[in-house]
Amino acid sequence: MRTVSQRPLVVVLLLAIVGLCGCGKGSGGQLSSGGPARKLAPVDAQGAVSVATRNTTRLGGANVTADAAAVARAVYPGLTPATRPQAVVLVDERDWLPALAASVLSSAPAGAPILYSEGETLPAVSRQTLEAMHPLGAPALGGAQVIRIGKTAAVPRGYLTRTVTAGVPSDTAASVEGLLLALDRGNAPHQVIVLAADAAPALTMPAAGLAAESGAPILFVTPARVSAPTAAVLTGLHRPSIYVIDPAALGARTLHELHHYGPVTSITSAALPSAGNAPVQNAIEVARFTDGTFGWGVKEPGHGLVFANEARPLDAPAAALLSATGDYGPLLLLGVATQVPPALVNYLSDIQPAYTNAPQFQPVRGVYNHGWLIGDEHAISAVSQAEIDSILEISSRTQSSEETSDSQVE
Repeated sequence: MRTVSQRPLVVVLLLAIVGLCGCGKGSGGQLSSGGPARKLAPVDAQGAVSVATRNTTRLGGANVTADAAAVARAVYPGLTPATRPQAVVLVDERDWLPALAASVLSSAPAGAPILYSEGETLPAVSRQTLEAMHPLGAPALGGAQVIRIGKTAAVPRGYLTRTVTAGVPSDTAASVEGLLLALDRGNAPHQVIVLAADAAPALTMPAAGLAAESGAPILFVTPARVSAPTAAVLTGLHRPSIYVIDPAALGARTLHELHHYGPVTSITSAALPSAGNAPVQNAIEVARFTDGTFGWGVKEPGHGLVFANEARPLDAPAAALLSATGDYGPLLLLGVATQVPPALVNYLSDIQPAYTNAPQFQPVRGVYNHGWLIGDEHAISAVSQAEIDSILEISSRTQSSEETSDSQVE
């Protein structure tokens, strides 16, 4: 068992900004380009407080709405034009698959954060975060500042909006792909991620971060067939590279049919371990996978990493922005809040940074890992955070052991 440092966690108030930036709305729906600062309502503490250790930062609160707000504020404090997003995506927290499909909008060039509504109600933390970020408006979408996916809460007056009609999952995903195409000025993606619409959410959560990092849209199929909207997107992309997660959920018939639209590659294995470990191992496989320039390929130290609880699937789209900016991290999962699973411990140990005690090597010249933890202690406990922090810490290796390791590699 790894020994965990007992140092106290440091509570850091993240972006407790009151009255420092613009109002978040253009007058009469027009975009605001600056002008005198106007007082903002403070961001609710549950969406603005982080808990930091040496190598980890916790973002979020008691629910996915707070988690999404905290991620958005960490990336876009809204104090300068460069720290304001073009647009913000708003999704109903009850709509898992539309939220998952919308994750790709966090990729470049849009870099759009996701906020959640509670049905037709816009929670205070989402509204305050929207106002604080003061979205600039996406020129490719006619200056739209808020992209509403499906039937969500109405946004405050004064924001320009673009609505994506949500129908069956494949229809919604196809509409999001069309929006992505518009945002990228018609530059079609060369890769897509295909998931089974009825797959276990915990097994498809890692697709959110991968889509955000790569810009590959997420499309949905069923074990019975490739639906017409998905087929139309694949046909229009002219034989893109098709990557699937949880291929067992797609079924042999659909996998065979997908080959008609482009080369198909399974990111994760069809035979996953027992159900209790499957989401954890599945996420690790996504983090390790690489195919040319596509995929994370995180097999060595020096990376950002995002950690979430598999029981809170909507945290994956909420955290997708952390996979597309800053230190770009794949999503990794814990099965329960109070334990870092052995498979995850082994993976993190494999990519733990190290330096030798040779005079020419110093830790300040080393590489580092950093972990973003999503949610409160009901999602990931403080003890689990401390253990993750310890595994991510750069460690000293003796020169002789380093030389032995190098010779073994050769």
